[in-house]
Amino acid sequence: MPIEPLAVGVCSWSLQVTSVPELKGFLDRLGVDVVQIACGDPHHASWAEGDGMPAAAKAAGFRRSGAMLGFPGEDYTTPQTIEKTGGFGDPATRPERLERFKWGLARTVELGLTDIMLHAGFIPEVGDPARKPFLDTLAQVGDLARRTGVTVAFETGQESAALLRRTLDDLQSPNLKVNFDPANMLLYDKDDPLRVLDLLAPDIRSVHVKDANRPTTKGTWGEEVPLGTGQTNTREFVAALKRVGYRGPLCIEREVGTQAERFADIEHGVRFLRQCLAE
Repeated sequence: MPIEPLAVGVCSWSLQVTSVPELKGFLDRLGVDVVQIACGDPHHASWAEGDGMPAAAKAAGFRRSGAMLGFPGEDYTTPQTIEKTGGFGDPATRPERLERFKWGLARTVELGLTDIMLHAGFIPEVGDPARKPFLDTLAQVGDLARRTGVTVAFETGQESAALLRRTLDDLQSPNLKVNFDPANMLLYDKDDPLRVLDLLAPDIRSVHVKDANRPTTKGTWGEEVPLGTGQTNTREFVAALKRVGYRGPLCIEREVGTQAERFADIEHGVRFLRQCLAE
């Protein structure tokens, strides 16, 4: 069933579910049937159904907007640890992560989807000797996705929007796009998401809706907060997405708190986001 423009959805991993029936139960309680679904990353979002998850998800009755892939070994303890361990940043882990990416592509296809989201890792700046081998790896990612008929959306936040724009322009791969997460830009102490939206607008394939405040101490994490209570200015963000012509779903993400706390915050977020959309 098609997903209507700006449909409100949720990220499965935010609900800390371990099975498809559990996810369906939470979605029913939320009054939401659109979900960006985790591929099944062993370190934070595994599924009890194992290899049977795609079939179970397709039979469950909710709509899937895309898949999300994480890599074993990614460490989000501090900004510094994820810089070392995130995405395709470490040359030593690129071969195994490309294999994991191939697995993610296969699972995306099994789910009946054409979109997969992931963090590319900290992209080296122009002029950095590490940039070319990193971009060569991303070019492989784009080529593998193209052969499978899948689009890859890199999640924002770990680099500036200008650097991501330059990287996409350098790669010139039609299968590499953007998963725009305004809160990540604040958590990583990068851009003002409202000011850079237009720069990335032509390539925004999907959106995470969450809220955050910038860090008060340089080199530490910002603070993720319930939707509408932080510095992303969700009302203006939604209005800006409409202005630039974004037509995809809006998937609420919440990554802190107990399962019960996350559910309550997401429930609030669904109500708040629907109010923003109605304005």
